[in-house]
Amino acid sequence: MYRGILMRLSQAVPVLLIFSVMVFMLMHLLPGDPAQAIAGIDASPEAVEKIREQLGLNRPLPIQLLEWFARLAVGNFGESLTLKQSVVSAVGERLPVTLSLSLISLMVTLPIGIGLGVVAAYWRNSWVDACVMFTALLGVSLPGFWVGILSVLYFSVTLGWFPPSGYVPLSEGGLWPWFASLVQPAIVLALFQIGFLARITRSAMLDVLDQDFIRTARAKGVDELTTIGKHAFRNTLIPIVTVLGITLSLLIGGSVVIEQVFALPGIGRLIVQGILNRDYPLVQGTMLLFGFAFVVVNITVDIIYTVVDPRVRYD
Repeated sequence: MYRGILMRLSQAVPVLLIFSVMVFMLMHLLPGDPAQAIAGIDASPEAVEKIREQLGLNRPLPIQLLEWFARLAVGNFGESLTLKQSVVSAVGERLPVTLSLSLISLMVTLPIGIGLGVVAAYWRNSWVDACVMFTALLGVSLPGFWVGILSVLYFSVTLGWFPPSGYVPLSEGGLWPWFASLVQPAIVLALFQIGFLARITRSAMLDVLDQDFIRTARAKGVDELTTIGKHAFRNTLIPIVTVLGITLSLLIGGSVVIEQVFALPGIGRLIVQGILNRDYPLVQGTMLLFGFAFVVVNITVDIIYTVVDPRVRYD
């Protein structure tokens, strides 16, 4: 297994390399000049050019790319042009917000998404199945920012159940204020994942329920709960675990929009602010950290495969 993990880590290196080059080029293709943003609209061309020279933005792009790779090789992700702090420090300050949002959303997604998928598969082609699949279709179709705005208008403004925006750190406000500031955006973020997970779970369960060993278990008088919960569901874990890895990655990526809607000071909002300010080092370093997180999630999913299915080996 360790050999397989090392192989996947070695395969991740060129992926991250290509990803970092793409992020670098896309940021420099965006219109706007970070030197102009730092100097201000009324700054003279000489002042803007001086800032460009200080930041190294007047050098050719290949030279800038090589210099960035040289800094990455020693663990230096660069300094933010607008925040006046290192990229690692800026990400570290906002990481607890994004992680908390993603974990709460995952805790909402797993039981509801898997449960709906199992129920829809068990009562296939019935009104229950139709209702579940319609709900799942709504979940994957509705834009997250639009649902977030409607949620704020109804649950925050009209009912007053949750704060409309902002974040209360756990260390400052306590458990309930922290949870109340995250539960609404976490549920909105989970809607797409619930629909996606329910559809995949239903499809996997339908394949298993048609297998001979399920008919044999029922013929021998095994109760339905054991047949579905133990024998059938256990054999759907491989596709479900695969989807869970994708879901966790999508939750982290989806936080970019949700954090903007609910004004959460997380990594997603940090990236948006960096793009608007043309803060090249901040966006490049943060996106590279995101890419590394996705690689770690995929490798973790590969390891979980060997736990849920002993037949899977990476030797």
